[in-house]
Amino acid sequence: MENTPPHPALALDVGGTKVEAALVDSLGVLIPGTRHRAPTGQGATSEDLAAAVSTVLTRTLADLPPESALLGVGIGCAGPINLQGGAVSPLNLPVWRVFGLRDLVQALVPETTVRLRMDGLCITLAEHWIGAGRGFDNVMGMVVSTGVGGGLILDGNTVSGPTGNAGHVGHIEVGGFDDPCVCGGTGCLEAIASGPKTVAWARRQGWTGETGEHLSAAYAAGDAIAMRAVQRSGRALGQAIAAATTLLDLDVVAIGGGFSHVTPDLFRFAREAIALRTQLAYATRVQVVPSALSGDGPLIGAAALIHRASLVP
Repeated sequence: MENTPPHPALALDVGGTKVEAALVDSLGVLIPGTRHRAPTGQGATSEDLAAAVSTVLTRTLADLPPESALLGVGIGCAGPINLQGGAVSPLNLPVWRVFGLRDLVQALVPETTVRLRMDGLCITLAEHWIGAGRGFDNVMGMVVSTGVGGGLILDGNTVSGPTGNAGHVGHIEVGGFDDPCVCGGTGCLEAIASGPKTVAWARRQGWTGETGEHLSAAYAAGDAIAMRAVQRSGRALGQAIAAATTLLDLDVVAIGGGFSHVTPDLFRFAREAIALRTQLAYATRVQVVPSALSGDGPLIGAAALIHRASLVP
Protein backbone atom coordinates (compact mmCIF):
# COMPACT_ATOMS: atom_id res chain seq x y z
CA MET A 1 0.00 0.00 0.00
CA GLU A 2 1.36 3.43 -0.91
CA ASN A 3 1.82 5.93 1.87
CA THR A 4 -0.66 8.79 1.79
CA PRO A 5 1.28 12.05 1.30
CA PRO A 6 1.07 14.40 4.29
CA HIS A 7 -1.19 17.41 3.99
CA PRO A 8 0.11 19.96 6.49
CA ALA A 9 -1.16 23.38 7.45
CA LEU A 10 1.12 26.37 7.43
CA ALA A 11 1.04 28.15 10.78
CA LEU A 12 1.98 31.80 11.18
CA ASP A 13 2.34 33.51 14.56
CA VAL A 14 2.80 37.29 14.75
CA GLY A 15 3.77 38.84 18.08
CA GLY A 16 5.44 41.84 19.66
CA THR A 17 8.99 40.52 19.36
CA LYS A 18 8.97 38.02 16.50
CA VAL A 19 7.05 36.41 13.69
CA GLU A 20 7.31 32.66 13.18
CA ALA A 21 6.05 30.16 10.63
CA ALA A 22 6.13 26.38 10.36
CA LEU A 23 4.40 23.46 8.73
CA VAL A 24 2.24 21.46 11.15
CA ASP A 25 0.78 18.01 10.50
CA SER A 26 -2.69 16.72 11.31
CA LEU A 27 -1.54 15.47 14.73
CA GLY A 28 -0.38 18.91 15.81
CA VAL A 29 3.32 18.14 15.31
CA LEU A 30 5.68 20.73 13.83
CA ILE A 31 7.42 19.23 10.82
CA PRO A 32 11.18 19.33 11.51
CA GLY A 33 13.20 21.80 9.50
CA THR A 34 10.24 23.98 8.49
CA ARG A 35 10.26 26.53 11.31
CA HIS A 36 11.46 30.03 10.45
CA ARG A 37 11.60 33.21 12.52
CA ALA A 38 12.19 36.93 11.99
CA PRO A 39 12.24 39.76 14.55
CA THR A 40 9.50 42.35 14.84
CA GLY A 41 10.12 44.71 17.77
CA GLN A 42 9.39 48.33 18.59
CA GLY A 43 11.86 49.79 16.09
CA ALA A 44 10.32 48.10 13.05
CA THR A 45 8.37 50.05 10.46
CA SER A 46 5.13 48.76 8.94
CA GLU A 47 7.12 47.79 5.86
CA ASP A 48 9.67 45.94 8.01
CA LEU A 49 6.90 43.93 9.65
CA ALA A 50 5.28 43.07 6.34
CA ALA A 51 8.66 41.99 4.96
CA ALA A 52 9.27 39.79 8.01
CA VAL A 53 5.92 38.05 7.50
CA SER A 54 6.59 37.56 3.80
CA THR A 55 10.10 36.22 4.47
CA VAL A 56 9.16 33.55 7.00
CA LEU A 57 6.10 32.54 5.01
CA THR A 58 8.09 32.16 1.79
CA ARG A 59 10.83 30.18 3.50
CA THR A 60 8.33 27.81 5.07
CA LEU A 61 6.44 27.35 1.80
CA ALA A 62 9.73 26.35 0.20
CA ASP A 63 9.99 23.51 2.74
CA LEU A 64 6.69 21.94 1.62
CA PRO A 65 7.52 18.47 0.25
CA PRO A 66 6.69 18.14 -3.47
CA GLU A 67 4.27 15.29 -2.79
CA SER A 68 2.32 17.27 -0.16
CA ALA A 69 -0.70 19.50 -0.60
CA LEU A 70 -1.00 22.53 1.66
CA LEU A 71 -4.36 22.44 3.44
CA GLY A 72 -4.36 26.11 4.33
CA VAL A 73 -2.68 28.87 6.31
CA GLY A 74 -3.65 29.70 9.89
CA ILE A 75 -2.58 33.06 11.33
CA GLY A 76 -2.44 33.92 15.01
CA CYS A 77 -1.76 37.56 15.81
CA ALA A 78 -1.70 39.73 18.90
CA GLY A 79 -4.89 41.74 19.22
CA PRO A 80 -7.03 43.55 18.73
CA ILE A 81 -8.04 42.25 15.32
CA ASN A 82 -10.84 42.92 12.87
CA LEU A 83 -12.11 39.50 11.93
CA GLN A 84 -14.41 40.57 9.12
CA GLY A 85 -11.78 42.71 7.40
CA GLY A 86 -8.82 40.46 8.13
CA ALA A 87 -6.99 43.40 9.71
CA VAL A 88 -4.86 43.64 12.83
CA SER A 89 -3.94 46.43 15.26
CA PRO A 90 -1.59 44.82 17.82
CA LEU A 91 -1.10 47.12 20.78
CA ASN A 92 2.55 46.10 20.98
CA LEU A 93 3.15 46.89 17.29
CA PRO A 94 1.91 50.49 17.04
CA VAL A 95 2.92 50.91 13.38
CA TRP A 96 0.23 48.41 12.43
CA ARG A 97 -3.22 49.89 12.83
CA VAL A 98 -5.97 48.17 10.84
CA PHE A 99 -3.25 46.51 8.79
CA GLY A 100 -4.51 44.00 6.22
CA LEU A 101 -2.53 40.99 7.41
CA ARG A 102 -4.86 38.39 5.94
CA ASP A 103 -4.68 40.03 2.50
CA LEU A 104 -0.88 40.17 2.69
CA VAL A 105 -0.73 36.44 3.36
CA GLN A 106 -3.44 35.58 0.87
CA ALA A 107 -1.48 37.31 -1.90
CA LEU A 108 1.42 34.95 -1.23
CA VAL A 109 -0.79 31.83 -1.29
CA PRO A 110 -3.54 32.52 -3.84
CA GLU A 111 -6.35 29.97 -3.99
CA THR A 112 -5.37 28.66 -0.54
CA THR A 113 -7.60 28.96 2.54
CA VAL A 114 -6.28 31.60 4.95
CA ARG A 115 -7.81 32.00 8.42
CA LEU A 116 -6.94 34.67 10.99
CA ARG A 117 -7.66 34.70 14.71
CA MET A 118 -6.23 36.34 17.82
CA ASP A 119 -3.12 34.60 19.17
CA GLY A 120 -4.81 33.95 22.51
CA LEU A 121 -7.53 31.94 20.82
CA CYS A 122 -4.89 30.01 18.89
CA ILE A 123 -3.03 28.97 22.02
CA THR A 124 -6.35 27.91 23.54
CA LEU A 125 -7.08 25.74 20.53
CA ALA A 126 -3.65 24.15 20.86
CA GLU A 127 -4.07 23.37 24.55
CA HIS A 128 -7.55 21.94 23.95
CA TRP A 129 -6.25 19.81 21.07
CA ILE A 130 -3.09 18.22 22.46
CA GLY A 131 -2.13 20.20 25.55
CA ALA A 132 -3.16 20.97 29.11
CA GLY A 133 -6.82 21.53 28.20
CA ARG A 134 -7.30 18.21 26.47
CA GLY A 135 -10.47 16.47 27.68
CA PHE A 136 -12.08 19.67 29.01
CA ASP A 137 -14.85 21.67 27.36
CA ASN A 138 -14.42 25.01 29.13
CA VAL A 139 -10.90 26.29 28.69
CA MET A 140 -9.14 29.64 28.70
CA GLY A 141 -5.68 29.81 27.22
CA MET A 142 -3.38 32.69 28.13
CA VAL A 143 -0.16 34.10 26.74
CA VAL A 144 1.94 36.02 29.28
CA SER A 145 4.83 37.52 27.39
CA THR A 146 5.43 40.95 25.82
CA GLY A 147 1.70 41.39 26.34
CA VAL A 148 -1.06 39.32 27.92
CA GLY A 149 -3.53 37.63 25.59
CA GLY A 150 -6.25 35.06 25.97
CA GLY A 151 -8.82 32.95 24.23
CA LEU A 152 -11.88 30.89 25.09
CA ILE A 153 -13.40 27.52 24.38
CA LEU A 154 -16.80 27.17 26.02
CA ASP A 155 -18.97 24.04 25.83
CA GLY A 156 -16.40 22.61 23.42
CA ASN A 157 -16.51 25.44 20.88
CA THR A 158 -14.31 28.46 20.35
CA VAL A 159 -15.71 31.89 21.14
CA SER A 160 -14.40 34.63 18.85
CA GLY A 161 -17.11 37.26 19.08
CA PRO A 162 -18.24 39.41 16.14
CA THR A 163 -14.89 41.23 15.84
CA GLY A 164 -12.65 38.30 16.80
CA ASN A 165 -11.55 39.74 20.15
CA ALA A 166 -13.47 37.65 22.69
CA GLY A 167 -11.21 36.38 25.44
CA HIS A 168 -8.83 39.35 25.41
CA VAL A 169 -8.20 38.92 29.14
CA GLY A 170 -5.15 41.20 29.13
CA HIS A 171 -7.47 44.17 29.28
CA ILE A 172 -9.58 43.13 32.22
CA GLU A 173 -9.03 45.79 34.89
CA VAL A 174 -7.72 44.28 38.12
CA GLY A 175 -8.83 45.69 41.47
CA GLY A 176 -6.20 47.33 43.67
CA PHE A 177 -3.88 48.35 40.83
CA ASP A 178 -3.60 51.71 39.07
CA ASP A 179 -1.00 51.03 36.38
CA PRO A 180 -1.85 52.96 33.18
CA CYS A 181 -2.40 50.82 30.10
CA VAL A 182 -1.73 51.61 26.46
CA CYS A 183 -5.36 50.70 25.71
CA GLY A 184 -6.49 53.73 27.73
CA GLY A 185 -7.60 51.80 30.80
CA THR A 186 -6.12 51.75 34.28
CA GLY A 187 -5.04 48.63 36.11
CA CYS A 188 -5.32 46.32 33.11
CA LEU A 189 -3.77 42.90 33.57
CA GLU A 190 -1.35 43.45 30.69
CA ALA A 191 -0.13 46.70 32.24
CA ILE A 192 0.65 44.86 35.48
CA ALA A 193 1.68 41.30 34.69
CA SER A 194 3.33 41.23 31.26
CA GLY A 195 7.08 40.62 31.24
CA PRO A 196 8.14 44.16 30.28
CA LYS A 197 5.69 45.80 32.69
CA THR A 198 6.78 43.59 35.59
CA VAL A 199 10.41 44.43 34.85
CA ALA A 200 9.54 48.13 34.64
CA TRP A 201 7.78 48.02 38.02
CA ALA A 202 10.80 46.32 39.61
CA ARG A 203 13.15 48.94 38.18
CA ARG A 204 10.99 51.71 39.65
CA GLN A 205 11.55 50.07 43.04
CA GLY A 206 15.33 50.25 42.58
CA TRP A 207 16.10 46.90 40.95
CA THR A 208 18.85 47.26 38.32
CA GLY A 209 18.18 44.33 35.97
CA GLU A 210 16.82 44.84 32.48
CA THR A 211 14.95 41.78 31.21
CA GLY A 212 12.55 39.05 32.24
CA GLU A 213 15.46 36.62 32.19
CA HIS A 214 17.37 38.84 34.62
CA LEU A 215 14.29 39.04 36.84
CA SER A 216 13.98 35.25 36.84
CA ALA A 217 17.59 34.88 37.94
CA ALA A 218 17.19 37.55 40.61
CA TYR A 219 14.05 35.84 41.93
CA ALA A 220 15.87 32.51 42.13
CA ALA A 221 18.69 34.24 44.03
CA GLY A 222 16.24 35.63 46.59
CA ASP A 223 16.36 39.30 45.55
CA ALA A 224 13.63 41.04 47.57
CA ILE A 225 12.46 43.40 44.84
CA ALA A 226 12.35 40.66 42.21
CA MET A 227 10.33 38.49 44.56
CA ARG A 228 7.83 41.29 45.20
CA ALA A 229 7.55 41.99 41.49
CA VAL A 230 6.76 38.39 40.60
CA GLN A 231 4.32 38.04 43.49
CA ARG A 232 2.55 41.20 42.32
CA SER A 233 2.29 39.85 38.78
CA GLY A 234 1.00 36.48 39.99
CA ARG A 235 -1.60 38.09 42.23
CA ALA A 236 -2.91 40.18 39.33
CA LEU A 237 -3.07 37.09 37.12
CA GLY A 238 -5.03 35.26 39.80
CA GLN A 239 -7.49 38.10 40.28
CA ALA A 240 -8.15 38.32 36.54
CA ILE A 241 -8.55 34.55 36.23
CA ALA A 242 -10.93 34.53 39.18
CA ALA A 243 -13.03 37.23 37.52
CA ALA A 244 -13.09 35.35 34.23
CA THR A 245 -13.95 32.08 35.95
CA THR A 246 -16.74 33.70 37.95
CA LEU A 247 -18.22 34.92 34.68
CA LEU A 248 -17.60 31.83 32.52
CA ASP A 249 -17.40 28.81 34.86
CA LEU A 250 -14.06 27.60 33.47
CA ASP A 251 -12.54 24.17 34.00
CA VAL A 252 -8.93 24.94 33.11
CA VAL A 253 -6.73 27.95 32.45
CA ALA A 254 -3.51 27.05 30.61
CA ILE A 255 -0.81 29.72 30.63
CA GLY A 256 2.10 29.93 28.22
CA GLY A 257 4.38 32.64 26.89
CA GLY A 258 7.93 33.59 27.77
CA PHE A 259 7.24 35.39 31.05
CA SER A 260 5.13 32.50 32.36
CA HIS A 261 8.47 30.72 32.87
CA VAL A 262 9.91 33.39 35.17
CA THR A 263 9.41 30.98 38.12
CA PRO A 264 6.95 28.19 38.98
CA ASP A 265 5.94 30.37 41.94
CA LEU A 266 4.08 32.67 39.53
CA PHE A 267 1.38 30.00 39.35
CA ARG A 268 1.33 29.57 43.13
CA PHE A 269 0.69 33.28 43.60
CA ALA A 270 -2.11 33.19 41.02
CA ARG A 271 -3.76 30.19 42.69
CA GLU A 272 -3.55 31.88 46.10
CA ALA A 273 -5.41 34.90 44.74
CA ILE A 274 -8.12 32.68 43.27
CA ALA A 275 -8.48 30.71 46.52
CA LEU A 276 -9.62 33.84 48.37
CA ARG A 277 -13.05 33.48 46.73
CA THR A 278 -14.03 31.14 49.54
CA GLN A 279 -17.78 31.40 49.03
CA LEU A 280 -17.66 30.68 45.28
CA ALA A 281 -16.75 27.01 45.03
CA TYR A 282 -17.39 26.90 41.30
CA ALA A 283 -14.87 29.71 40.77
CA THR A 284 -12.16 28.25 42.99
CA ARG A 285 -12.30 24.81 41.36
CA VAL A 286 -10.59 26.08 38.21
CA GLN A 287 -7.23 24.47 37.45
CA VAL A 288 -4.48 26.96 36.61
CA VAL A 289 -1.67 25.12 34.86
CA PRO A 290 1.36 25.82 32.68
CA SER A 291 1.05 25.24 28.97
CA ALA A 292 1.91 21.67 28.03
CA LEU A 293 3.26 22.79 24.66
CA SER A 294 6.26 24.96 25.53
CA GLY A 295 7.04 27.47 22.80
CA ASP A 296 5.23 25.47 20.11
CA GLY A 297 1.73 26.34 21.33
CA PRO A 298 1.10 29.47 19.22
CA LEU A 299 2.11 27.70 16.00
CA ILE A 300 0.16 24.54 16.82
CA GLY A 301 -2.86 26.71 17.56
CA ALA A 302 -2.56 28.66 14.33
CA ALA A 303 -2.44 25.34 12.47
CA ALA A 304 -5.54 24.23 14.39
CA LEU A 305 -7.46 26.98 12.60
CA ILE A 306 -7.07 24.72 9.57
CA HIS A 307 -6.84 21.21 11.02
CA ARG A 308 -9.68 21.76 13.50
CA ALA A 309 -11.72 24.22 11.49
CA SER A 310 -15.01 22.73 12.71
CA LEU A 311 -14.36 24.29 16.15
CA VAL A 312 -13.77 27.76 14.72
CA PRO A 313 -16.95 29.36 13.33
